[in-house]
Amino acid sequence: MPCPACGEALPKGARFCTACGTLLQVKCQRCSEVNAPDARFCAQCGVRLTGAQELPREPMPQAERRHLSVMFCDLVGSTPLSARLDPEDLGEVIRIYQSRVADAVGRFGGFIANYAGDGVLVYFGWPQAKETDAEGAVRAALAVVVAVGNAPVRGQALQVRVGIASGIVLAGELVGTGDARQQTAIGETLHLAARLQGIAEPGDVLIDDPTHRQIRSMFECRGLGAIKLKGLEKSVRAWKVLGERAADSRFAISPSDTLNPFVDRDEELELLLRRWRQAKNGDGQVVLLAGEPGIGKSRLIAELEGHLDSEPHSTLRYLCSPLFQGSPLYPVLARWERELGFACGDTPAEKHDKLEAMLLPARTPREDVALIADLLGMPPRGKYPSLDISSQRKKEKTFAALARRLVDRAREQPVLMLLEDVHWADPSTLELLDMVIGRLSGLPILIILSFRPEFTVPWVGNANVTLVMLNRLTRVQAAQLAAKVMNGCVLSPALLDRIVAQTDGIPLFIEELTKSALETAEEHSGSTPVLAVPGTLQALLLARLDRLPAAKRVAQIGAAIGRDFSYPLLATAAQMPERRLAQGLDELVASGLVFCRGAPPDATYTFKHALVQEVAYDSILRSRRAEIHARIVAAAEGDASFGVTEPSLLGHHCAQAGLLAKAAGYYRIAGGRSAKHAAAAETRTHFERGL
Repeated sequence: MPCPACGEALPKGARFCTACGTLLQVKCQRCSEVNAPDARFCAQCGVRLTGAQELPREPMPQAERRHLSVMFCDLVGSTPLSARLDPEDLGEVIRIYQSRVADAVGRFGGFIANYAGDGVLVYFGWPQAKETDAEGAVRAALAVVVAVGNAPVRGQALQVRVGIASGIVLAGELVGTGDARQQTAIGETLHLAARLQGIAEPGDVLIDDPTHRQIRSMFECRGLGAIKLKGLEKSVRAWKVLGERAADSRFAISPSDTLNPFVDRDEELELLLRRWRQAKNGDGQVVLLAGEPGIGKSRLIAELEGHLDSEPHSTLRYLCSPLFQGSPLYPVLARWERELGFACGDTPAEKHDKLEAMLLPARTPREDVALIADLLGMPPRGKYPSLDISSQRKKEKTFAALARRLVDRAREQPVLMLLEDVHWADPSTLELLDMVIGRLSGLPILIILSFRPEFTVPWVGNANVTLVMLNRLTRVQAAQLAAKVMNGCVLSPALLDRIVAQTDGIPLFIEELTKSALETAEEHSGSTPVLAVPGTLQALLLARLDRLPAAKRVAQIGAAIGRDFSYPLLATAAQMPERRLAQGLDELVASGLVFCRGAPPDATYTFKHALVQEVAYDSILRSRRAEIHARIVAAAEGDASFGVTEPSLLGHHCAQAGLLAKAAGYYRIAGGRSAKHAAAAETRTHFERGL
């Protein structure tokens, strides 16, 4: 029979699904009657069933190796509180504290793994990865500090300490027995987050170095140096998060940091400069800048800004975020708050003063000031017109006020308006943007919208709208970029070739993998660096797979076969129902993660990015990898039509399956073949692997 949750074919009488762990039947301990998995009481004798569960609509996430940002939060002074308060009163304090933490964590995509008294353990990146996991963890931590500090609990001021660490863990491992069985994460990263929390001062958020690398362009941090933490062998570099940066560009970071190298986008840059010259002369323009993640959209915009530094103009930048897609006009509000210089401790009166100092000298209508103040969440002031109107009418008036403000700025000097990551824009922002684009005629404004190809923009084909698609770098350009990132440091030619081959011409991938190789080479002087996918890319790549539940397991098995894999070999290695396999492959192809040639059962597939294949493979548990490789070996040895006949490839699969004697034999055959062709280097490699 098939599993009702995942469709896996199961033997008769199975109590649990062998693929997803779903409970299939519950046996009554009193009368031995077999009941449905979601039954609470026995249908035969009526006794309450032990071990019953609600049937999940989706399979439970399997245990995986994956990159997480882990947050550990602790209530300060809970022991003195417990001595001073009645247990019921203490319980109320703990409930309020946990509720505040849960609300803050939920807003930023965290998964609460465990409440342990006054401690809360939170995962960012499981059960679903997001490319903003580290950012979400830090934003949630700062929000927790504020929310708990503002909790009115019996006149007691509450405070928390927070520690955050990022790294590889075993996630989704089942621990416990019976009703206490739950999925958890295991690894040093969890201990590190707890230790950082333990040394934090009340109200502080401490993070480790891998987390800092991912968030340093967005948050101000103060380095604490290398710290020796209890239970950890090596010292750990730690940072204290001070708050969000006021800079409105992901490249506007500390003076010690430099822009990533700009390589071979001269044609695209010249096109943007031409559109700027047209806009500056009163012919408003829109450029739609499309490209896959990491292709260099933001870097091209930064290069344009550098060319315009000497020209009088205003730059208005709006940054969309997946963490705020449900917040109306979030990019607009964030821009206004940055420009006004709002600080965390500002009173409503101070905020009003800052707003008036900006708008009143420009003779902004008083109703517009009131509308913008209301948009920013500021209480009304009596000297402004009342806004006692319907929500729809207020929205229309607010949009008109924002548009007038933009026109006023354009009359002072040309405006460069940048809206980045429009694929994450909220509906209200898109509605406002549509209105602004419709009013560009005769204004010295250039609007540049950056987005990913899967986002459908409604303005293609409009007058004064230009679509620019950024392509990948060639191998020569990729090598040039890697050399610039190295900045005089040395990596072996063979390692550089691997970097170029694995990064597929994506500038961000090239930069991050090169930096990772340099750091690894520095840490392990004299040895060959391991070319592993850095944490800065792990979440970005894994997030796309996590959004495709049916496809992910298929991708993992395909990744074990190689970057290229055939349908027959995949079907044999996967051992899953044909319907599920077809659904998974369809999702992978539709998402653009793999390319397909031909039609099943004669189809062959190729991962679009080598790094996606690597991340999918790395997420598989070592024990499960061995099983998959063993199936591949059995299939290939039994039928040459699967196409896995190269001895070195068979040796690789045997080695990963733990079939070491077989692996040595295949590597000897591969070495002998290479020797016949006088390929000395290849011969040596095969024989060394065999040994």
